[in-house]
Amino acid sequence: MFYNLLFPLHPYINFFNLFGYVTFRTSGAIMTALIICFLIAPRMIRWLKAKQKEGQPIREDGPETHFKKAGTPTMGGLMILISVTISTFLWADLADPFVWLALLVMVGYGLIGFGDDYLKLTKKNPKGLSGKHKLLGQFGLAFLVSIGIVFCLPEAYSTHVAPPFFKNVLFNLSWFFIPWSMLVIVGSSNAVNLTDGLDGLAIVPVAIVAACFGLISYLVGNFKFAEYLFIPFVPGAAELSIICGALIGGAMGFLWYNAPPAAIFMGDTGSLAMGGLLGTIAVMVKHEIVLAIVGGLFVLETVSVIIQVTSFKLTGKRVFAMAPIHHHFEKKGWSEPTIVIRFWIIAIILALIGLATLKLR
Repeated sequence: MFYNLLFPLHPYINFFNLFGYVTFRTSGAIMTALIICFLIAPRMIRWLKAKQKEGQPIREDGPETHFKKAGTPTMGGLMILISVTISTFLWADLADPFVWLALLVMVGYGLIGFGDDYLKLTKKNPKGLSGKHKLLGQFGLAFLVSIGIVFCLPEAYSTHVAPPFFKNVLFNLSWFFIPWSMLVIVGSSNAVNLTDGLDGLAIVPVAIVAACFGLISYLVGNFKFAEYLFIPFVPGAAELSIICGALIGGAMGFLWYNAPPAAIFMGDTGSLAMGGLLGTIAVMVKHEIVLAIVGGLFVLETVSVIIQVTSFKLTGKRVFAMAPIHHHFEKKGWSEPTIVIRFWIIAIILALIGLATLKLR
């Protein structure tokens, strides 16, 4: 909104020229989301505690240490969604369709997660919304948004995938790009959701991935940088840096209250929304495969669940003491802060590897 209202005035007041810089507006988005989160969090936590009474249901088959967390309210993802949405409206170019598509996924998936969290609380059941209904909603919205992305991308490579490490190599998926895009968005959403099992475990890697894709979006949206790095140039993609910045600010604000011992959990309201948002941005900037590298921690958590389920169904035996893999280490005796911090380190290393693909071509 600031860009649309104030930047046109820069010929008359030179100061307003700042609003033409994506870097300036991204910084503003980070600080705005962080401040909003700090302002609304205390009241929201008190309100959620009053409404939820017993807090998020704890899995009976989960690690024993989790029972001491009983009574902690969930749905904290609401404060992230509110702060990111307001901050994006204030600092992004509202004429950019990529911004609206990204927000649509975030809010839509947030609503799906909200429904899941609500059922968990009202039914006193940690399973919440059935997997079929959850996936139906996720794939349905991903389908609509994927069509929108195809029409917003440059026609020359709107249905193409750009693999990392190769210069000017594009694979045209034609109409198979729609299922591909849906898979990336839904897969990213659920991967973050699976990772959200310990205090602070998911939110910091989300901020790290958001920072990486904030940079990637800026580079992809700048013709000179895109040409220099041999990556696809996507006009308007730089505005996605602002929503990535808002996500960083919102994530850091939430972490203040989610740090061990957590005063609030993000719930599916936050994890599904943030994962879906990151997947959508990756599709828009043609770096879906890089997302799997930068967000490799989320991939690891997802793969551990797939291995566990497949092994148990085929052989009746479990590979891990418990899945996702962070619970495996809990069962092995690792303390929660040890697991969280070590997983953060892994996330940072994978992010650096993913960013290296921009130059290693």
